[in-house]
Amino acid sequence: MGHRLVEPLNKTRTTYDYWYPRELDAGETRVPVIPDSVKRFTDQGAEVHIEAGMGQSVRIEDSAYEKAGATIVTDRTALLNNADIVLRLRKPSIEEVGQLKKGSIHISFLDPFNENELVDAFAAAGVTSISMEMIPRTTRAQKMDALSSQASLAGYAMVVLAAERLDKILPMMMTPAGTISPSRVFIIGAGVAGLQAIATAKRMGARVDAFDTRPVVKEQVESLGGKFVEIDLGETGQTAGGYANALTPEQVQLQLDGQKKVCAQSDIVITTAQLFGRPAPTVVTKEMLEAMKPGSVVVDLAVESGGNVEGSVAGEEVEINGVKVIGLANMPGRVANNASQMYSANLHNLVLEYWNKETKQFDLDMEDEIIKGCVITHDGEMVNEMIKNIRGDK
Repeated sequence: MGHRLVEPLNKTRTTYDYWYPRELDAGETRVPVIPDSVKRFTDQGAEVHIEAGMGQSVRIEDSAYEKAGATIVTDRTALLNNADIVLRLRKPSIEEVGQLKKGSIHISFLDPFNENELVDAFAAAGVTSISMEMIPRTTRAQKMDALSSQASLAGYAMVVLAAERLDKILPMMMTPAGTISPSRVFIIGAGVAGLQAIATAKRMGARVDAFDTRPVVKEQVESLGGKFVEIDLGETGQTAGGYANALTPEQVQLQLDGQKKVCAQSDIVITTAQLFGRPAPTVVTKEMLEAMKPGSVVVDLAVESGGNVEGSVAGEEVEINGVKVIGLANMPGRVANNASQMYSANLHNLVLEYWNKETKQFDLDMEDEIIKGCVITHDGEMVNEMIKNIRGDK
């Protein structure tokens, strides 16, 4: 089937057009939409436009999108110029923000805590920007929580990667030549990624220890078969969104001292500790690496936001005192098929939550708790209260 040409938008139209540009980042293997989500939109009467070659990295042909009802577009600039709603995975360049029309809506991961210039560009362009990182962690929002869906897959991918790099097997094995003891895996951070890492390592037969600054997660760790490492840090707790509170310097030192003993016994250490909107804390120091056995493996999930491991390098695998320290980016992208499936569902769940069946439009209710949490700019202004507070805007 040949590509259908896209005519400029008729200004009298009352329905929104949904446009998906292809991801251009060389290291990105995921895609923001799969045909199932396209069909979910077109079944509601929406017009969906997909940039040609969208699904190449996950082996989805353009014809599959067309079969689901999408129009294939070959002109990326025209796609951005005409879009009512742009849905993508990674943040756009500032140049591409300038190509969006005033009044349009852009939805993707945006990193609004660190991308001040990008946020200002959205406001200046009169584009409503929605950041997928900012979806509140509430029961109602679970189906659109892309941070959690991608973190869960990252937790799985980290364990598989570490097991491949380790020169030992994970499970106990009884053989005629003797018994092989199970490998020991230490997970630091028992959020979504950490809990999935615990479950995966346990299923693979490892002995699993885990630590988190939030004692409330102990029951979850133990329910997955892990042993919760007790380190008395005093009062810690978590934010309303379920993220760990930042520790005092004294608490950090207590944590590092307690973790050093466990690291020294571990074959694999996986770090998933991240602070929402802030640089990741260092939870594995070089001193702790020096205490580990040569040949051990450490995987740093937070390497792109500052890193949990002292000496880890974004995008690289390095060796420190005989310990392999893995700082590879985009862990969910290592299982791109499922990651794309889940992110695509997160996007269409967000849009369909606010879909007006009568007008066939995405109704932006600025009083809705989810919308208030994730909308960054609207009507030419930066409107997100959390970002405004961090930037000191009045």
